[in-house]
Amino acid sequence: QVQLQESGGRSVQAGGSLRLSCVASGDTYYAYSMAWFRQAPGKEREGVAGIASDGGSYYSDSVKGRFTISKDNAKNLYLQMNSLKPEDTDMYYCAATIHTVVGGIGLIDDYNYWGQGTQVTVFS
Repeated sequence: QVQLQESGGRSVQAGGSLRLSCVASGDTYYAYSMAWFRQAPGKEREGVAGIASDGGSYYSDSVKGRFTISKDNAKNLYLQMNSLKPEDTDMYYCAATIHTVVGGIGLIDDYNYWGQGTQVTVFS
């Protein structure tokens, strides 16, 4: 089992920056691919950024060039968010999988473990 706990979400003005963190605990050896998803009320959860076990990273078109995903040796996951826009307002979730997601962020069903989420609100 892998436990994930996000932090860092808050209200920020458009154009600002935030850094989200996800602390992984438990059997982190089995967290091969990790990702950030986001979800607004009434909408489907969508992939924002993913990182594979070899360090390869993937981004959705809506955040490419503004967000950067990274992880450390302890499998803690981070999301640096720059040039934030009001449309980035969402609950952000950290996810991990025991499998290797190849060639992209992957889908919700690809991930075995989820955090509880951290709210990001961007106001204009």
